[in-house]
Amino acid sequence: MGNLTKKNIILYGISNFGWSLAFYTVNNLLNYFYFPNIEDGANMFPIFIPKGSTIIGLTFLGVIIAFGRIVDAFTDPVIASISDRSERKMGKRRFFMLISAFPTALFGCLAFYPPFIKTTFSNGYYLLIILLFYYISLTMYVVPCSALVGELGDTKEDRLNLSTVSSVGWAMGFALGSTIYSIQTVFENSGYTSMRAFQFAIVVLSVISFLTMFIPAYFIKEKNHKQSLKISIWASLREVVSNKNLRLFLISEMAYWFALTFIQTGISYYTVSLLGLNKSFATVAMMILFLVSFVFYIPINLIVRRIGKKNTILIGYIILGITFVFVIFLGKVNIAPKLQVIIVSLVAAMPIGIFGILPFAIIGDLAESDGQETNNYKIGVFYGLRGIFMKIGTSMAGLLFPTVIVLGMGEINQFGIRMTGVFGIVFCIIGFIFMTQFKEKIK
Repeated sequence: MGNLTKKNIILYGISNFGWSLAFYTVNNLLNYFYFPNIEDGANMFPIFIPKGSTIIGLTFLGVIIAFGRIVDAFTDPVIASISDRSERKMGKRRFFMLISAFPTALFGCLAFYPPFIKTTFSNGYYLLIILLFYYISLTMYVVPCSALVGELGDTKEDRLNLSTVSSVGWAMGFALGSTIYSIQTVFENSGYTSMRAFQFAIVVLSVISFLTMFIPAYFIKEKNHKQSLKISIWASLREVVSNKNLRLFLISEMAYWFALTFIQTGISYYTVSLLGLNKSFATVAMMILFLVSFVFYIPINLIVRRIGKKNTILIGYIILGITFVFVIFLGKVNIAPKLQVIIVSLVAAMPIGIFGILPFAIIGDLAESDGQETNNYKIGVFYGLRGIFMKIGTSMAGLLFPTVIVLGMGEINQFGIRMTGVFGIVFCIIGFIFMTQFKEKIK
């Protein structure tokens, strides 16, 4: 029996749900916690880290987030290559997933527990150390988990199916993560301060992320049926980097991750600061976005079979760019505020579905083609390199987002928040241009 059983498909989807939830809490909520919205005339949380500009106009928080992600990016090819070379009986990937599940959830939780309840740079240094451990642990889980697409899927159809279930798990993880605002409200209604309510909500989500990362990694049946990597880490990395087609795709996807991080990080600011809605409605917006994206999964698969992955992704960039146009004008049009948020969520749903499914499948196809040509499978390195570019995109977004939302005033303001839409459009255009140069092998 092959690796791709129904049980493995379900477990693989759950594992992606787990790391997606762990990724959501840190990637999308650090700004929310450390650069809090104004609620009832006061900051929602204490100010733990100085908010002013530090280096060349960038905020201290932005520098911390970007530095952590960039340092972490260098671990991707190392972990990828080590897992490629692994010959453990349990499989190349599962061991790394099992040992990294708990620290990923733990450090993701600790990122929201600064040691000092006051504004001090010491909280920033604490956060930097925690983030370094968090990102390294997350990489040890995500890179081998991503490489399982190539290990479990022997055909393009298998890999597309795995990518689809991966996207379902990823989207559900983000959807559950977005309920943080509602969970926070529940704890607030129980008498806790906003800060404690949010921290307790983080604990709840961290426990869930640990269980849904560890349990599927334990039960997935992985068989080592593809030749292990026999060359050095840097030699394998050079071979993979020399693939021009891969480079074009990764640069394009890097732009997508920048744009995606902006809209996901910005949703609470769009909801509260631009439209004057309660923060809990951000949960509704994100749930609509991801649930509707599921509706598009079957049509996306049908579209791919008709026009190919490349053209489908190009369509995704166009629609995502339109989404950011709506962001710029939020609160400026004569439409009910809640309906404005819902429109943004509905428009963004299709590109979220497209980019949730196809990149995994494209990387798997490129890795399989390379392995067949060289008889030296470097699946982990392919996905590890993808992780580097993903982290560069999210790092750039993490660096710039807190700077953009305070443009012109040094404090969070509507002009700066609207400018996030302009940045999103620019990066959608960049991603579109590079994707037009990608050469897709249909067969």
